[in-house]
Amino acid sequence: MKTEIDWQQLLDQVLSGALTLGKSILIALVIYFVGRYLIKVVNKFIQKAMEKRKVDGAVRSFVGSLVNILLLILLFLSIVGALGIEMTSFAALLASAGVAVGMALSGNLQNFAGGLVLLVLRPYKVGDFIEIAGVSGVVKSVEIFNTVLTTGDNKVIFIPNNAIATGTLVNYSHQETRRVDFKFGVDYGTDYKKVKDVIERLIAEDSRILKDPAHFIGLGELADSSVNITVRVWVKSADYWDVFFNFTEKVYATFPKEGIEFPFPQMTIHQVK
Repeated sequence: MKTEIDWQQLLDQVLSGALTLGKSILIALVIYFVGRYLIKVVNKFIQKAMEKRKVDGAVRSFVGSLVNILLLILLFLSIVGALGIEMTSFAALLASAGVAVGMALSGNLQNFAGGLVLLVLRPYKVGDFIEIAGVSGVVKSVEIFNTVLTTGDNKVIFIPNNAIATGTLVNYSHQETRRVDFKFGVDYGTDYKKVKDVIERLIAEDSRILKDPAHFIGLGELADSSVNITVRVWVKSADYWDVFFNFTEKVYATFPKEGIEFPFPQMTIHQVK
């Protein structure tokens, strides 16, 4: 027994389904674009509110990153709902994949927890120069999973927060002052008092070198080919590298004018007859 196909009814159903699907897609697109715009507005509002309250830069970047991710998740769920996907089925799918997702995200969860620890302990802030995990740079931002550093040659490095929270961290900007150490070598036979007087004069001429704590000059080492003078001065942390390079340049230019010679490696050979 043959059944006749009602082509008109089938066409109506296809058109109705396509119209419903197209409507759902259109609504989902509207939700996406409007949601992205609202997320941008909310992020700017939160950042301005925290800046107005003078919240630390590390806290601002962490909270901003967290809020942005939460809003994106909310937007994603809204789009899923607009497409007609039942949330109960979607939740069941996520629950069934929960173990695999949890294992995949275990490292990120540790980094998130590490970020919270860093916000509580606050071992550094945005703008500090730090050294961690074998790299050093200026803290650009603290995100929910990573801390972003900018190196001296303008590389951007992402370090997992958990590695920072559980590792050894050196913060060069935490203290207001730092000590600059120098070692200058002079020839054997050079008048040590004269060398010391010249260095004292150069220190007095540099206004960036602090009076307190007092500087130190001492005969540090009788090396193979040189007498090494140890010099230690205190400066503001921001002036560290300027003083380090500039003072070394001054010593290099001044010593020869004062008749103080820089040594070079020498070897005495005795010929056995």
